[in-house]
Amino acid sequence: MKQFVIALLAVLLCPIGSAAASAPAADDLRPRFLLTGAQSRDSQDLSGQWTYSKDLYRTGLTDINGWVAKSRMQRYRDLDVAAEEARATTDFYEFDMDRGPLVAIPGAWNAAVPEMRYYDGLVWFQRRFKAPAPDGGRAFLRFEAVNYKAYVYLNGKEIGRHEGGFTPFVLEVTDVLRGGDNRLTVGVDSTHDAQSIPTFITDWDLYGGITRPVRLIRTPATFIDDAMLTMQADGRIVGEVRLQGDKAAGQAVTVAIGAVATATAKTDAGGRAVFDIAAPRLERWSPDSPKLYDVRFTAAGDTVRDRIGFRTIAVKGNQILLNGKPIFLRGISLHEEEFGPNPARNMTEQASRALFTEIKHGLQGNYVRLSHYPHSETTVRLADEMGLLVWSEIPVYWTVDWENPAVLRKALAMQAETIYRDRNRAAVVLWSVGNETPVSPARTAFHGAMADNVRAIDPTRLVSAALLVERSKENGEDVTVIKDPLVDKLDVLAVNTYAGWYGNDTLDALPALKWRVPADRPLILSEFGADALAGYRNDGMKKFTEEYQAQYYRQTLAMADRIPTLRGLSPWILKDFRSPRREHPVFQNGWNRKGLVSETGVRKEAFGVLTDYYRNRAKSTAGVP
Repeated sequence: MKQFVIALLAVLLCPIGSAAASAPAADDLRPRFLLTGAQSRDSQDLSGQWTYSKDLYRTGLTDINGWVAKSRMQRYRDLDVAAEEARATTDFYEFDMDRGPLVAIPGAWNAAVPEMRYYDGLVWFQRRFKAPAPDGGRAFLRFEAVNYKAYVYLNGKEIGRHEGGFTPFVLEVTDVLRGGDNRLTVGVDSTHDAQSIPTFITDWDLYGGITRPVRLIRTPATFIDDAMLTMQADGRIVGEVRLQGDKAAGQAVTVAIGAVATATAKTDAGGRAVFDIAAPRLERWSPDSPKLYDVRFTAAGDTVRDRIGFRTIAVKGNQILLNGKPIFLRGISLHEEEFGPNPARNMTEQASRALFTEIKHGLQGNYVRLSHYPHSETTVRLADEMGLLVWSEIPVYWTVDWENPAVLRKALAMQAETIYRDRNRAAVVLWSVGNETPVSPARTAFHGAMADNVRAIDPTRLVSAALLVERSKENGEDVTVIKDPLVDKLDVLAVNTYAGWYGNDTLDALPALKWRVPADRPLILSEFGADALAGYRNDGMKKFTEEYQAQYYRQTLAMADRIPTLRGLSPWILKDFRSPRREHPVFQNGWNRKGLVSETGVRKEAFGVLTDYYRNRAKSTAGVP
């Protein structure tokens, strides 16, 4: 353990990329480029039909014995294979990306064709596109997500790599982009192992591929790379803007919050300007009134626009305070899958809105746990618009190589990428640092480093984790307790409990189950649930019937009402979702059936049970945000 702690300190102090060793953690983990507010920029959407080529043996990257891949296998080459073949030379090729089959991007390859349903490995994708030359400005490719590892080539030249399936990354292509025809090739490796995040053991589907949009973005030579604003407890608006480019230092930066407030600052030698605006008269964002302001950042001839809400979030004793007032989180957990029998994890605005409508207007919810990884930027921005508080997490889930400093570094980098992307989203109030991880000293140190990382980058939000609980005997009675030293690092405690589904508890016993939890902090039941196959009814109170699931909810909610510090719920889960772990041939067939609605949107009986409970909860706290 001593050696791990020493290695852990080395990881936290060592530089990442070109960052200086003395830089604080926030800057140490900051990606080279962020392009915050990319949606408002001049860009070319590269969505559409791409060609693809399977590469299960990875011959496009390496040959046997780790040698360089043979040229006839290198799918990223800037080459017209058909034209070369027409020349009838001694060369030949074992690929042709131009004549490969087509697939829609963004979208997971699992849903593309039946033969790819369970493919796990390397696939090459190619998109030909036309573009004008940079002409004195700069050009970048921004990938919103590639699952899991990405190898990116433009016009035959490698421009970068990225690991992590749910966070954005930006690569500069100013010197590689051609005026006219361009060839973008991306190798995507979906393989997970003991050192990946998550590992190869999960309870959700693979979804390999380019699952979120890709854009070619143009900026001036000196440009706004990052811009953020947030509200302090006293109502002040603070934030920062960071420029990149040869003229980043000494620039005047202006921020305008609608017609309400304007402020100006000057960048320092590193291109950073800070703002501290005395409390303007702003309408505060809340689920009942999700007010967003049009915000404009201007500097060095560049402008970035965003829509930002302003609110405060805090903990006082065992209460969660939104804008200074107690709130109960009426929520549900959600995987990133659109409705339909063959989801491709293509979260368009329409797809995300359909899911959120079921939560906001169907369940009468005000909160969503986005499980178990960062969901799309489209989804999080829609939560801002619709008024749903968000729990966000990265997939440090179940099993992780806790004692490996390189794995910790991956987790901290992934966490930083998520926070930098979503710092301007009022909806995001909880950063989670883990889900259902077994307690050990190395594991607790790992999670502790993640909690410290959150507070270093974004001290304005709350830290939580979905913990496991234990049963103990006290005075001859079974009592559910939290025996996890990680609680000392958390603002909000959260536990997953499945009594009545897993284990030997009967449904009748649930309301009387006793809990002993810390009295000084709020508690969320981050998961509870039971499987039901939509339409399977009238077969007694058997498991997998809608009646069993509905009664499970009634009894579990009765149990929850007896926990004095309970301040929120996010049952498992809104919608049935794909999971290769779940293979009962009658009830599951590759689907986890704990959804309150089926994969095609059919509501189960338990949906109404939770809706009634939340409606009554909302009435009992009328007047509270």
